Amino acid sequence: MIEALKSDEIVDKMGGRFKLTALIQRRWAELLQGARPLVEREGRSDLELAVEEVLQNKITIDYAGSDITPPDVALK
Repeated sequence: MIEALKSDEIVDKMGGRFKLTALIQRRWAELLQGARPLVEREGRSDLELAVEEVLQNKITIDYAGSDITPPDVALK
């Protein structure tokens, strides 16, 4: 199991498990289709790369271009 997913930090960062899962799934599909990783591979699988890209803020949800409420606004 990917250790980063055991922490609620990454879940809170994205505003919930569903949003996090959707983001990872979309990026994972891109990587499987041949997209270039935004972090060094260092022997990691495509799924681990997608999670690491989220952790390093290389990818995120485009709240401005969607109707999704950002996590900091949803908490108020």
